[in-house]
Amino acid sequence: MGNHALVVGASGIVGGAVTDLLVEQGWTVAGLARKPQAREGVTALAADLLDPASLAQALAGQAPTHVFITTWSRQATEAENIKVNAAMVRNLLQALRPAGSVRHVALVTGLKHYLGPFEAYGKGTLPQTPFREEQPRLDVENFYYAQEDEVFAAAARDGFTWSVHRPHTITGVAVGNAMNMATTLAVYASVCRHTGRPFRFPGSAVQWNSLTDMTDSHQLARQLLWAATTPKAANEAFNIVNGDVFRWSWMWSRLADWFGIEPAPFDGTVQPLEQQMANDASVWQEIAQQHGLAEANIDRLISPWHTDADLGRPIEVVTDMSKSRRLGFLAYQPSDDAFFQVFERLRSLKLIP
Repeated sequence: MGNHALVVGASGIVGGAVTDLLVEQGWTVAGLARKPQAREGVTALAADLLDPASLAQALAGQAPTHVFITTWSRQATEAENIKVNAAMVRNLLQALRPAGSVRHVALVTGLKHYLGPFEAYGKGTLPQTPFREEQPRLDVENFYYAQEDEVFAAAARDGFTWSVHRPHTITGVAVGNAMNMATTLAVYASVCRHTGRPFRFPGSAVQWNSLTDMTDSHQLARQLLWAATTPKAANEAFNIVNGDVFRWSWMWSRLADWFGIEPAPFDGTVQPLEQQMANDASVWQEIAQQHGLAEANIDRLISPWHTDADLGRPIEVVTDMSKSRRLGFLAYQPSDDAFFQVFERLRSLKLIP
């Protein structure tokens, strides 16, 4: 049988990287999103995961062998996150049942599996770092757990294999994405260069001084493909990061150098981007007009709340990759290069000057 992929959330950072890789590898690919974007070699399907009728209509005639779930919906409370995101996964897998074609489902979650949900992020009793997949779930409600449970239940019912993928902060390109550190920092650096404001690290002293890691969207896509096509990787959860570690005290200077600006000295105080950039909408419109940029609405590019959450954490966050390494996944991506590749892509798309 040929490989027919359904990428759910195909317009996002991860979904876009996955569809590109699968097309490159010769797969038949359909990309599902509420507002799908045209991609060469990808059949665009429009549906709302909370609307079973729209899912049934969009998936009529589709018979995917592999499903990649790369999307979620942010809600005001964790209780709502659980209700909504579990329903999205449940509705999708229910809609795929009639075709009986699914052989593998891959679910992308993240390190909130270990750190806790937004309402309890980095608080309470947390597992020791590096985070390892065998560490038990936290004793707290978490929409990642609810998503997993929906996949596990459907796999037991319908007989497909599964994999769960837990990235750290993801770097990649997607406009309108809810969690987008690389683009947020690119816009921030561009504003600082334009206005002469200091390029200040917004986070905590712990993050500035401690080791950390990240996940490039293409690195994640490679692991998703590997797990979906490697029998010994079936029915397993995997951490996924680039493979290197760094300190922000080093990385911040690297980012500043790329934009041709001087990094401000870090004095140990937290200065959130949500505050620093609160009044930058008009500044960005000015920058966009001056440089002929494709997106003048700063809110379509930045997610300072998410960048602040990651860079303001009071604990070290390092992720162990031994599990997938032992099974043969050996891909590697230097994190500074991952940032620079995103910046170059944003510039080529005229999203930053």
